[in-house]
Amino acid sequence: MHSCRNNVRACMKSSHRSFRRANAGARHLTVLIVCLTLAMASCGGNGGAGSQPSAKAFSISSVSAVCTPSAISVNATSQCNAVVQGTGGFSSAVTWSANGGAINTSGLLTAPATASTLTITATSAQDSTKSGTATVSVQASSSTITSVAVMCNPSTVAVDATSQCKAIIQGTGSFSSSVTWSASGGTISAGGLLTAPAAAGNVTVTAASVQDTTKSGTASVTVQSAPSTITSVAVTCNPSTIGVDAASQCNAAVQGTGSYSSAVAWSVTEGTINSIGLFTAPATAGSVTVTATSTQDASKSGTATVTVQLQTPQSKHLVLVMEENQSYATVVGNTADWPNLNNLISSGALPTNYYADSHPSIGNYFMLTAGQLLTTDDNSTTVWNVDNIARRMLASGVSFRIYAEGITRGYLGGNTGLYLIRHNPFAMLADIADNQQVANQCIWPFSQFATDLANGRLPEFSFIVPDVDDDAHDGTPLQADTWLRTNVIATLSNSSSFASGGDGILIVEFDEAADTDTANGGGHVSPVFWGPKVKVAYTQTSTTIYQHQSMLRTVMEALRLSNPPGDAASAPSMSEFFLQK
Repeated sequence: MHSCRNNVRACMKSSHRSFRRANAGARHLTVLIVCLTLAMASCGGNGGAGSQPSAKAFSISSVSAVCTPSAISVNATSQCNAVVQGTGGFSSAVTWSANGGAINTSGLLTAPATASTLTITATSAQDSTKSGTATVSVQASSSTITSVAVMCNPSTVAVDATSQCKAIIQGTGSFSSSVTWSASGGTISAGGLLTAPAAAGNVTVTAASVQDTTKSGTASVTVQSAPSTITSVAVTCNPSTIGVDAASQCNAAVQGTGSYSSAVAWSVTEGTINSIGLFTAPATAGSVTVTATSTQDASKSGTATVTVQLQTPQSKHLVLVMEENQSYATVVGNTADWPNLNNLISSGALPTNYYADSHPSIGNYFMLTAGQLLTTDDNSTTVWNVDNIARRMLASGVSFRIYAEGITRGYLGGNTGLYLIRHNPFAMLADIADNQQVANQCIWPFSQFATDLANGRLPEFSFIVPDVDDDAHDGTPLQADTWLRTNVIATLSNSSSFASGGDGILIVEFDEAADTDTANGGGHVSPVFWGPKVKVAYTQTSTTIYQHQSMLRTVMEALRLSNPPGDAASAPSMSEFFLQK
């Protein structure tokens, strides 16, 4: 107010001097009014006795921040404070922020987990253009491992069972919780899964700190023997099909729980079996049940079936002689016409249920060699390219010869003299008929048979074809019987292959019965087996019906040629007529 009055006096004094110089009364009044107006403005009044001074504006001049302490460890805290300066009615409120860690509204900073330098900012809530900062240094604290504790759940397990183990690590600073697992028995994974050993006992599980290997913890797991049970017994025998008196190895697979025993006791319905499962077949054919029974639990057992089959013995000297057109009834027991053959029957084996396949002859010859009739035309000279015994013998290296009366070596022509080509099916099979070199090796005049036998060069398979006078086709049965005795039986009787201990087999075969007998296609006939491997004075006891395809199968079995061709593949074997070893 004092300065206000001084300003008015100065204005009035100045205006008085001006008025005196100007000597103008009206101008003096104007100047006075101006001075009064200025006085009112400078004194803050409006000329009224009760007027108030006007409000003055605020401003934020500065913000500063300070944090205590300014150096902390990771994850530790520091209290930050802000000092705000300004004019007028300013506010001291601020908002806090940090470039790491976390800070609350009160300025409490929590450091991050890693060492760093943090910038803390306090910004005026009233004027966001005004802020202040502080720096806090975050330092990594030194870490130590103080203890390692181990727990395993469950703490008691059965043998081979599992238990999950866990490690609890205590320490200071940024310590590592990693451990290395070990166990005094069984196995333990990197994740602490213990697999108990197969024997009962106590297992010590250890977890060692990776950061400080001097720090470790242990837990004990008790391993108990689990109660054992037998759940199943399975049996296998190899081979599952064997000959009489042959052997098969049987094995038992025992399944169970706990520490069960795999021991079994063996038994069989026939034959014998030893303690390790070696089965010896009986002397008769049939099915044998092999049983393995658990010694721990006799209520648990398993079985396997072994098929015991009669076997055709192997022969390196098999001779087959063909006879013609005679029925069983006119041969067997007819000692007037067939004395030598009946004598052979008494020392050999006789199939009583054997039938030819067709009439006339030719189809039966092909059934004996190819397992098929192929044709029933006796006049046919067609060469057949089909699977047959000659093809199998050539492929397997089995030596064979066809000894035929009335022809020369390698002869592949048709009927000549008393020789009929239809009685020699090999001359109409492509494997020989289309290859003269093979024909020269395999087809011989019958006179060569005695020479080969005398020189010990008899092949593994001999097929003998008498002429039509000597095979009972055109000649008399007695003539055929006499020829058989003189040229075949007598000479073979002097061979070591047909003596005791030898492997010789003689088969006297009839192609067909009389035309009036059509039973099973070709009528009832009487083949005869003879030799050291043939049962003596044996007459068929089975009810099996045999035909030429069975004879082909049996011949190939004796020669150890597998998978006989044509109908022979499914025909029954004639092994019942042979001794079994």
